[in-house]
Amino acid sequence: MVIGMATSKITVTLETEQIEEVRALVAAGRVANVSAFVKHAVKIALSDVKGWSEMLKEGLEQTGGPLTKEEREWAEGILRGPSVRAGRGKGKRKAA
Repeated sequence: MVIGMATSKITVTLETEQIEEVRALVAAGRVANVSAFVKHAVKIALSDVKGWSEMLKEGLEQTGGPLTKEEREWAEGILRGPSVRAGRGKGKRKAA
């Protein structure tokens, strides 16, 4: 039986509107307090990351294994978008 888990206090910066929404949930009794809300949100986010990682791993296994260097560079180029113009000018990046 787990009685308690070690915790650490940190500072997190959020948008004012987000803080107001969380405090409204606390005031309405929908969550116990701001810390409880943040703990739950982090738990969900970590679960999502783990789930996406597993899905990616399974997908890669089904389609030929890990990405090659060329495939990874291609994918990173797509994700970065048109802000980097390969082979043009003096290699300067276009402002995003």
